[in-house]
Amino acid sequence: MQALLVTGMEGAANCAQALQTMLGISMDIAAGRRAAITALRKREYDLVVVDDSLADSDPAGTDPLWEAIGMAQPVTVNFVLSGTERVAREIRAALRRREREQELARRAATVALETELKSTVAGLLLHSQLALATEPLPEPVAGKLRLMADLVGTLRDQLSTGVTAQ
Repeated sequence: MQALLVTGMEGAANCAQALQTMLGISMDIAAGRRAAITALRKREYDLVVVDDSLADSDPAGTDPLWEAIGMAQPVTVNFVLSGTERVAREIRAALRRREREQELARRAATVALETELKSTVAGLLLHSQLALATEPLPEPVAGKLRLMADLVGTLRDQLSTGVTAQ
């Protein structure tokens, strides 16, 4: 896991080192918003820890930083009031929230995909069965339509029992 610590405080390197040790993550340091935006353009981060004092001192100036974060998990921390232990707890909590949100998003995507597949399979099955009911139908075409209907029926059964989701 790669994290970016955005702070202008003295001792940022010590804080980053302590967080690396406590959390088992690799951490880069950016001394301000511009340095952070440059770092975010060069590299993809999983987590961006921003000092509250930077965010609060110029909220409008911080907007480009929030936009540059992309898919990284943002965490704002007041380094004046928080020790390294508390910062580590806040980072852990943010990462747990991110994991839960990602799992919920995966589940929602899976349900949407299953619904779409089931609808498509139902349509294929219906149309192949309607085509088979058409008279007269040359035997080679009828054989291919029966095979297609069987395959689609098998796929429908697999979707219904959840075999394809595993």
